[in-house]
Amino acid sequence: MGISAFSDWAHRISIGKPSLAHQIHGRFSTATRDNSSDLSPGGGTDLLARRLGAELEHYWQRPVIIENRPGASGVVGARHVVDNATDGHMLLMVNSSYAINPSVFSELGFDPLEDLTGIMNVAWVPSVWVTAPTSAITVEQLGSPDSPPLSYASCGNGTPQHLAGELFQQQTNTQLLHVAYRGCGPALTDVMSGQVDTAIVTVSSAMGLIEASQLRPLAVTSAERSPVLPNVPSLQESKHLTFDINQWHGLLASSKTPAEHLAQLHAALDHVMQNQNIQDNLKTLGYTSSRTSAREFNQIVATDLQRFQQLIQDAHIQIN
Repeated sequence: MGISAFSDWAHRISIGKPSLAHQIHGRFSTATRDNSSDLSPGGGTDLLARRLGAELEHYWQRPVIIENRPGASGVVGARHVVDNATDGHMLLMVNSSYAINPSVFSELGFDPLEDLTGIMNVAWVPSVWVTAPTSAITVEQLGSPDSPPLSYASCGNGTPQHLAGELFQQQTNTQLLHVAYRGCGPALTDVMSGQVDTAIVTVSSAMGLIEASQLRPLAVTSAERSPVLPNVPSLQESKHLTFDINQWHGLLASSKTPAEHLAQLHAALDHVMQNQNIQDNLKTLGYTSSRTSAREFNQIVATDLQRFQQLIQDAHIQIN
């Protein structure tokens, strides 16, 4: 069996095994944004795909190959799976950007709900609002009418981190200066140097710097505190908002994939995700492991497609 993943850098995992395994030379594709540092080889999404691929390789007893391929915020990778994978031989690994892309790109070339179907969401990672350790900014100042306007860096236009900032401004009726970077890494560099006041970045990209006291966390964007940053409050908790932007990472297949193959793939992922080893590995990367049914994951995607569309329209965000 083989699996491969395409992100914006596609992550391709190929496996050979008789049984579902008799025919599937599968591929996982990781469709995430190319302006996020997590997309580059060695970044968070790449590492997540590789950890998962290693566990599946052990389970299937067949080699798993991960390939990185650039492609328009994951759109090219998704199109590749839609056009070429109709039998479960190729999967697409996506994060929340998959639900953002239809509202910020004028043409996808596929229907995200009709052409692809969910298998399982395997991990969650919120974003974290950070500032330099020498900064006097507090979480109380965020959105306060008594505070001077603050700047915040994001991992790029149309990313979940950008949308978190827009949602915060809408809910607090305040204005922030958004500074979009091409990836979380450059954003973090300028926060640490004081070029921008704060940044909203993935926990996975910031955790090492937080642990090294090179960044100071203010709040996380998930509704509840993150298990990997238990001492950091959520915006919902600290600002008394209804606020939840928690980035998911899951696997999709062509909607033309036979039902029995989808069931076998879900069973394999369910087995692998129960492994304490991968749960611990994901935690070291800043992720919280997850095991959903296919129906639950499809509902997560559908809900985010709808709510992100409204948020993007209200904020007048467009990439092309």
